Formats: sequence, C-alpha cells, structure tokens
Amino acid sequence: MSIHLSAEAVVERQLAAYNAKDLSAWLATYAEDARQYELAGKLLASGHAELRARTELRFAEPDLHAHLLQRAVMGNVVIDHEVVTRNFPDGVGTVEMVCVYVVRGGLIQTASFEIGPPAMGRRAA
Repeated sequence: MSIHLSAEAVVERQLAAYNAKDLSAWLATYAEDARQYELAGKLLASGHAELRARTELRFAEPDLHAHLLQRAVMGNVVIDHEVVTRNFPDGVGTVEMVCVYVVRGGLIQTASFEIGPPAMGRRAA
C-alpha cells in the first residue's frame, strides 16, 4: 500500500475489503503491529495474527455488511459511524458502531470501537 494514500483512502479501502470479506486485503490496510480497542480502552487484538483470528470468525457470517452512515476526518484520524449487519445466535440483526482509526504511513495503527446493542430482524441498507 502506498504511503501517499490519505487516511480517508486507507479507511475506505479497509471498509471495502471488510464488505468483500477479503481478509488479506483487509489486513493489508493495518500495520503489522496494529491494535484494536474498545473505545473505553480495553485491548481487543494486537498484531496481524490476533486481528486475523478475530476477523476470520466475523467474515464467516453470511450476512455481514457494514453500511457507512457518516465519516469525519481530522488529519490522520478517521471516525466512521456505521450500521453493521451481523449474524447473531438469535438470527440476523444490526449494530451501530463508532470506529476511530489512526492512520500513519499509509496503514491503520489503531482502531477503537464503540458498539451499540443488537437490533434483531434488521439489515443495514
């Protein structure tokens, strides 16, 4: 990935790979030592191996799809507000998410997430 890509372009590429369930392309948007957190600070995954393990399970969901509602960009920080369709044990539903990405050198260094409660029986647009 070119280090000349803007932070927004990197995050957009990540979102497209996520919706395509292309794990290799998705990981290529993250630094090797990238970390994912809950917005409150709890570490969810560190490095490509943990990111891969965490995301492989998600990509196995047949209805997985993230719909971008709004995006804000401030320098190397990109904040997305999304509705994500998921396959829960009780069926298909959605969750609202706020995702805060910090991009350096053309790669996502950290990603922090706030996830709302599931809304069962819904799908993202």
